Amino acid sequence: MGPTASGKTDLAIQLCQRLPCDIISVDSAMIYRGMDIGTAKPGAAELALAPHRLIDIRDPAEIYSAADFCQDALAHMAEITAAGRIPLLVGGTMMYFKALLHGMSDLPSASPALRASLEARGEAEGWAALHRELAQKDPVAADLIHPNNRQRLLRALEVIYLTGKPLSELWRSSTNVEDYPYTTDWQADDTGGLPYTVVQFALTPKDRVVLHDRIRQRFLAMLGQGFVEEVSGLMARGDLNPDLPSMRSVGYRQVWQWLAGDGTREVMTEKGLAATRQLAKRQLTWLRKWQDVTWLESGDRENTDLALKKVASGIRLGFEQ
Repeated sequence: MGPTASGKTDLAIQLCQRLPCDIISVDSAMIYRGMDIGTAKPGAAELALAPHRLIDIRDPAEIYSAADFCQDALAHMAEITAAGRIPLLVGGTMMYFKALLHGMSDLPSASPALRASLEARGEAEGWAALHRELAQKDPVAADLIHPNNRQRLLRALEVIYLTGKPLSELWRSSTNVEDYPYTTDWQADDTGGLPYTVVQFALTPKDRVVLHDRIRQRFLAMLGQGFVEEVSGLMARGDLNPDLPSMRSVGYRQVWQWLAGDGTREVMTEKGLAATRQLAKRQLTWLRKWQDVTWLESGDRENTDLALKKVASGIRLGFEQ
């Protein structure tokens, strides 16, 4: 685990060269096909060294929840261990890690028909009208969800229609990225009964300035590699919009807004960098609450050996238990 641009993929590939590991991506943006540059998706050379599961499994027009991730990840973990190998989960979508380790709540799955009906009402009546309805039925949720955040607004009303209960009553037990308004109000303290020995690592530079520099260098490199052209191609499809979860991904949202005529390229770049720094801050806030995690410093040449020693210790502990 770790914040964006901390070097997780590089360390994972090094571990794969020393252990019989198969990588499972834990990234809510890398799941989408055609979103390669802006997600820092592993390239052909990296995938040849260490194939990744759960990348390129959805179209950007589709919605993918934490529950979907848990189902897919557990299936791949079972397949990998049945082959006598080790599942190595790598990524920065902390809610996915939490959902896998601690289980899912009983929130209903999305209803495409109901969602389409609500979207039609929003277009016809205005989104402010839907927000007023939410304020009547769930004032707590309405206070936390901005009227312009159509995704969360639709989900809040959808849950009310499907369950008859306010979404705010369910937030405490929810582990769905789409449902929960914040990503820090919890305490990770166990591994939820998974049938595996779990060894957890958090990778990050110790100095925030170093992390911010890594973020800047990578974002500028993305722009140089054709990130703008990638987003332009997605816009040209005609079936995507900036309110979809895929297009709300950090970087994609800012480039989309600029291509739609909002601001200059320089402003877009600074907004993209600021959004990426905020993402890293949220990821680190999660990790600081995480227990039973071994911290590694980005770029430390000893990381692979340190991780191998911890894995060996964890395996011994697992057998003793």
